[in-house]
Amino acid sequence: MLNVIALMGRLVADPELRKTNSGISTTTFTLAVERSYAKAGTERQTDFIDVVAWRNSAEFACKYFRKGQLVAVNGSLQTRSYEDKNGNKRKAYEVLADNLHFADSKNSQGGGGGMPASAPAPRALPQDQPSYASGAPDDFAEIDDSEDLPF
Repeated sequence: MLNVIALMGRLVADPELRKTNSGISTTTFTLAVERSYAKAGTERQTDFIDVVAWRNSAEFACKYFRKGQLVAVNGSLQTRSYEDKNGNKRKAYEVLADNLHFADSKNSQGGGGGMPASAPAPRALPQDQPSYASGAPDDFAEIDDSEDLPF
């Protein structure tokens, strides 16, 4: 069986760290995730998805994530049943986070950390190795696709 969720969205509020009676760290936060499509003439809809993190993931989220920050979450979907204060049976759907990642650039959202704003500078090639990054069409050989490839 397969139960895998990958989400990227903005935090609705700052995560708050809680501890169980046995001292295990946990947090629950909500991600606002835009749908990948929109009907013609309408705005994209947003889903608000609850995420639960435990132990080190919970501590990481509470230490570094802030409201409005773009976050990526990998995990699995879980359901739980409970009774509300009026005695009605309810069911909750949550994402159990396995991995949490920054998805914003460092400079957005007040520099709250995350991925670099730009790609790292390319490494210099050794002197005896040619670079084709700014090559001309004459630098490449045309392959005759009527012949069998050597691999």
